[in-house]
Amino acid sequence: MDIKKRSEVAIEDTWDLTPLFADEAAWEEGMKALQQEIDKAPSFKGKLGEGKESFLATFAWYEKTGILAERLYSWAFLQYAGDASDSNNVKRYSLISQSLAQLGANMAYFDPELLAIGEETVQAYLQDPSFAPYKVYLEKSRRFKEHVLSEKEERIMALQSEVSSTARTTFGDLTNVDFDFGSIDGKSLTQSTFSSFLMSEDRELRKKAYKQFYAVYDQHKHTIARLYEGQVKQDKFSCKARGYESCRQKALFPDNVPMSVYDNLIESVHEALPSLHRYYHKRASLMGLDKLAHYDVYVPLVPGVQKNTPYEEAVETIGEALAPLGKEYVSILKKGLTTDRWVDRYENKGKRSGAFSSGGYTGAPYILLNYKEDVLRDLFTVAHEGGHSMHSYYSARNNPYFHYDYTIFEAEVASTFNEQLVSKHLLENAEDKKTKAFILSKGLDDIVATLFRQTMFAEFEDITHRLSEEGVPLTVDLLRSEYRKLLELYFGPSVGFEEESDLEGLRIPHFYSSFYVYKYATGLSAAIALSQKVLNGGKKEKDDYLAFLKSGGSTYPIDSLRKAGVDMEKREPVEMALKHFTSLLDEFEALL
Repeated sequence: MDIKKRSEVAIEDTWDLTPLFADEAAWEEGMKALQQEIDKAPSFKGKLGEGKESFLATFAWYEKTGILAERLYSWAFLQYAGDASDSNNVKRYSLISQSLAQLGANMAYFDPELLAIGEETVQAYLQDPSFAPYKVYLEKSRRFKEHVLSEKEERIMALQSEVSSTARTTFGDLTNVDFDFGSIDGKSLTQSTFSSFLMSEDRELRKKAYKQFYAVYDQHKHTIARLYEGQVKQDKFSCKARGYESCRQKALFPDNVPMSVYDNLIESVHEALPSLHRYYHKRASLMGLDKLAHYDVYVPLVPGVQKNTPYEEAVETIGEALAPLGKEYVSILKKGLTTDRWVDRYENKGKRSGAFSSGGYTGAPYILLNYKEDVLRDLFTVAHEGGHSMHSYYSARNNPYFHYDYTIFEAEVASTFNEQLVSKHLLENAEDKKTKAFILSKGLDDIVATLFRQTMFAEFEDITHRLSEEGVPLTVDLLRSEYRKLLELYFGPSVGFEEESDLEGLRIPHFYSSFYVYKYATGLSAAIALSQKVLNGGKKEKDDYLAFLKSGGSTYPIDSLRKAGVDMEKREPVEMALKHFTSLLDEFEALL
């Protein structure tokens, strides 16, 4: 828990960004090249409608410019994520954000011109092999016709895009850089180490960390509430400007996900809350408590099982667990996690909290971690982000640029699929009943975190956006009140809450990527179903799953998952995952 400065971190523990740009000088040269393309963008105005050759030339330029812009953004963003306290990183991230906004403004004509082309002409283009690299993009673009504005209006929207991220970036800088949570017993309390403290068997230590952590949020609660309200207002602005019925409809529209998928998820989870309440009752009983406090719910259910896993050992374990996916998959992933340096492994000062995978069409599918050897959950995090990165790896290498980028709805399947296989592997190789019980409890905790908790977050987002759309101001008291209602509903009678517990609703970074978190829950549901197919099937089931990973953005997510063997428009996958949770709980109790 001794947090190093970025300059003190061993280079082998950081990601290798040279496949994007060799150094800062090369990045700056790339920025100059991008500016030339930005300046050139207006010269393509009117070209899309001038015939086939002109259309293809315009798209070829768009592809070249898009790939360059993506590389530049990735390099700057990853540097910034690695150390947001470095003003040079902040500066570069700001510069590329400005350039992308300028590019969007200079291309404001593009979507209106594309959608103005007659349907008969577009259909003829789609039959021409020369248009194959753009076929899916063209077909998907036609759906947005009623939501695309005039050229002048699109230019305004593009110019506003840089401002639209202010709430998100300010929240990130405030909570990851400016907040100082102090230390406890000589150990730094940070966004990342907070989870380690809450998993301690020392209840007084947990309580102290909880109180000390949320005291900082309490000092800034009005500011954060205004930031979140700003995010919701930005969502409303974009929704109204583009003619959507609601913020949620706008968020689900690009993936062509029916609104019923979101509603079915919340309804199914509500029906399964008795099982969740039973889980918390069992937790309280095992801990010898009449009632759990909020800071008690993350302690390992099986005490006394110590598991310290160095990073390299975690990679080996993950490789063994993912063997059902074949030697090629495992070999590529293990090299990426180690010698190919896709990963930025450990926490440092100024580094973004949590974990993510960020893959592009070029370069590696990079992974940010804050890996801790004493937290078994972090082994699963490596597998989770590795699933994302392998999805990106296969997608980029099996699709043209305009078709490679899969949706977040699909992404959460690839990541949680890996977690399912790791859990099964650890269970099968448990040395004794106590270790097996520990791993079962970990599986239970994961479903609680990914399916129940993310659905609770999704319900909160839906409530706050609907209230704001109805004209209700999102004050700090209202946000806390609505969040507390959900805490009490989901956690049930066996958990009591502190006065500051509802401040948790102000610290979730995913709320600044609105209507995102429900995809964790649907993703886990699909992953449980698909992992069972692969583990219990043969070559066809494995190949179907790998084909799903390779499909990228070549079709809509509901369709690609249906081809892989799971239909997310039906309630069955979610209900199956919830029944799996109950069966794990039964097995856990029987083993005890």
